[in-house]
Amino acid sequence: MISAAAPPPVVGVIGGGRMGAGIAQSFAAAGSRVVVVERDGSAAAAAKERIATGLRQAAERGTLAGPSDLGLPNRFAVVSSVVELPHGADLVVEAVPEVAALKAELLVAAEDVVHDGCVLASNTSSLSVTELAAALRRPGRFLGMHFFNPVPVSTLVELVLAPDTSEATRTAAVRWTHALGKQDVVVKDSPGFASSRLGLALGLEAIRMAEEGVADPEAIDSAMRLGYRHPMGPLRLTDVVGLDVRLAIAEHLHATLGERFAPPRLLREKVARGELGRKTGQGFYRWQ
Repeated sequence: MISAAAPPPVVGVIGGGRMGAGIAQSFAAAGSRVVVVERDGSAAAAAKERIATGLRQAAERGTLAGPSDLGLPNRFAVVSSVVELPHGADLVVEAVPEVAALKAELLVAAEDVVHDGCVLASNTSSLSVTELAAALRRPGRFLGMHFFNPVPVSTLVELVLAPDTSEATRTAAVRWTHALGKQDVVVKDSPGFASSRLGLALGLEAIRMAEEGVADPEAIDSAMRLGYRHPMGPLRLTDVVGLDVRLAIAEHLHATLGERFAPPRLLREKVARGELGRKTGQGFYRWQ
């Protein structure tokens, strides 16, 4: 049983895409005041609408937490620059695309804005948390907080510890994960951590099976759902995650862990054609 805990009073989220907006919505629903950084105007508008819609639905269900006077307009804001993050933020989560240099740049910029006690985290699903920490002046306050899509309903947060991550940082991250009603899994930094490494291994093998004509995607997915009680088959999950995201992770793990993570030809071909899964309407399945 997860014990009751309070969320951080003020949270910053860098990146307003599907993951960033989901992280922001989750903290705002739990009672945090959240500031989302999104430089792209259209993406910022989409993030604002996505978060507001999610919070309105939570309000209708009676599941919004926090002070009674913390109305929807006061729960979150979207800004265009990291320098607009609140100095008093207790936690800043970076949730931009899986490009190490971009993540490091934004984390360094955030460190210059927030107070010394603020915890910094990356939502990376595979990049080295140790290398990201090395860019910071205070690496002890940094860790990976790997959320899962869709964030508001997913129950898992994978907490990834770099060698310099302090015990206080770990403790705070665990407490805040529980405050969201989610369960933590704590792992040491390694390529792909636990979830991406295992999930990708299954997903890549499923893609190879489809490529070889062993069975169609629905049959492959049904085998895992019905035979192993997976809530979603590996190919449908690849569509939900995004084929481009899966390819980027595969390329990283191929470079660090070897040939068993080599991206299948079919995956490369689909990404090249723009068949990225649910977000483009076509992947291994057709999406409405």
